[in-house]
Amino acid sequence: MNAELDTVQKKYQPASGEPASRFVSRITKNTYAMILAGGRGNRLHQLTDWRAKPAVPFGGKFRIIDFVLSNCVNSGIRRIAVATQYKSHSLIQHIQRGWSFLNGQFGEFVDLLPAQQRIDEQHWYQGTADAVYQNLDILREANPDFVLILAGDHVYKMDYGKLLGYHVENKADVTVACLEVPVADATAFGVMAVDEHSRVVEFAEKPANPSSIPGKPDKSLASMGIYVFNTQFLFEQLIRDADDPHSKHDFGKDLLPHMVSKYRVFAQSFEQSCVGMGNDKTPYWRDVGTIDSYWEANMELTKVIPDLNMYDREWPIWTNQEQLPPAKFVFDEEDRRGMAIDSLVSGGCIISGSTVRRSLLFSDVRVSSYCTIEDSVLLPNVNIGRNVTLKRVIVDKGCKLPDGLEVGVDQDEDRKRFYVSTKGVTLVTPDMLGQKMHSSR
Repeated sequence: MNAELDTVQKKYQPASGEPASRFVSRITKNTYAMILAGGRGNRLHQLTDWRAKPAVPFGGKFRIIDFVLSNCVNSGIRRIAVATQYKSHSLIQHIQRGWSFLNGQFGEFVDLLPAQQRIDEQHWYQGTADAVYQNLDILREANPDFVLILAGDHVYKMDYGKLLGYHVENKADVTVACLEVPVADATAFGVMAVDEHSRVVEFAEKPANPSSIPGKPDKSLASMGIYVFNTQFLFEQLIRDADDPHSKHDFGKDLLPHMVSKYRVFAQSFEQSCVGMGNDKTPYWRDVGTIDSYWEANMELTKVIPDLNMYDREWPIWTNQEQLPPAKFVFDEEDRRGMAIDSLVSGGCIISGSTVRRSLLFSDVRVSSYCTIEDSVLLPNVNIGRNVTLKRVIVDKGCKLPDGLEVGVDQDEDRKRFYVSTKGVTLVTPDMLGQKMHSSR
């Protein structure tokens, strides 16, 4: 064990003589997490017309942001801020209702930081770094040893304590969590090159021609948008960047490329801190930022053994728990049987004489008789009339589908009313049906 890590252990060693192996929990307790959750997510099309991407429902009962918040709480990080901007009402409401269990008397909280022109009265948040810079006074008041910067719009399970321990062990100024992605997909990420000690030697944000990993010509090393900073170092870099008139004030575009050649920037592979691997033994991480990827990630959950384990009691996903009755299936006639096969059905749902296959139903979905629902995602409070057919469809919250509607059967007809993705997934929203949107998205 190196001297730096030994010093940190001693610093965080409690007077009671708790074993030194618990040093990571001492570090996480003195970490402040800032979740950047202000983005719309344009590639989700009308699904984010009235909500920010982190507020989009996922997995039958969660919102996307619940995964990063749960990672913080499960890792022992209980001082959390969420920076919001785009159409944040439902996101703020969800956090207020679902994350109020943290106890402020013990220094635990989830603070909401809406864009409010704290520094510059002419601009809202201009970039990821600017979102943090505009809240420097709040960070200074919290006075943490480390600041953990997180994106609020990805689905994964990660022990941030392992990332923080790695950061301290390497005497890093900043540590970037990374994962391997196909070179063809790397144009959407910050791409890194590292030396034999995992120190970052190059960083390029969304390069047109991504570099590959030595020995793996089809893979690139991509940033996950997860950064650990020593607090004072972060303050210095944010102030320097804010004074640069040519900067876009973004971590990936500006700060990290500037830091690589001058400071100790390290990368940690996601495999080292991932909680739960997929069935192919690769770390589970999903960017559900397109209609197709969102549909696919939800459909994965209907498999017998999905890659994402939502039944893990040791690393639970926390959320707002509504008080709802159990799901109910009624009628058992030959042509009118309520049943669901290879599907997830949440509380409050009633399947009345219809068949649901390979689908995911959020809470309070009502399905009338003689319907066929296959390979579909139905968000909360959807009401489906009789004789409706849905195939490869996402139905947004609060939709009321009229009797006899067919969606996913004829894509040419679907395109006249709804949005059809490049892979043939149809999105249906209340606006498309000429209906009033739900009061809370």
